[in-house]
Amino acid sequence: MPTAAQLLTKYPSATAWSFGDSPELADELVALVLSGKKTATCSALQACIQENALPVVGAISIILDGRGKPVCAIRTLVTRLLRFNEVTASLARKEGEGDLSLAHWQREHQRFFNREGTWSADMELVFEEFALIERF
Repeated sequence: MPTAAQLLTKYPSATAWSFGDSPELADELVALVLSGKKTATCSALQACIQENALPVVGAISIILDGRGKPVCAIRTLVTRLLRFNEVTASLARKEGEGDLSLAHWQREHQRFFNREGTWSADMELVFEEFALIERF
């Protein structure tokens, strides 16, 4: 398996990161990407700005597992700026989590954003759709 450094040589403009906020969640979410169920993710706009990590259409990301090992590469296809309370059932389903319902998405994302300290019903989100381009 290639290292993150080797992959950044192959994909020089890529960023390397993991989903979620724990090793367990990172593993769960990257498994959904590999299965084809997860084709989108979202982040608090506030966190993206603070981390200087706004997703860009066409950009490639190296996705890491919970141990920091590269698992796959994705390419950003679409970004949307919307509020938490504007996320639709269709968009929630693209995240591929739980029973794919909007209610599940809202509950779990409210928990996540509460842990991050950014949650509010009208918080701004960056919603990103992506395609899996390579498995490692």
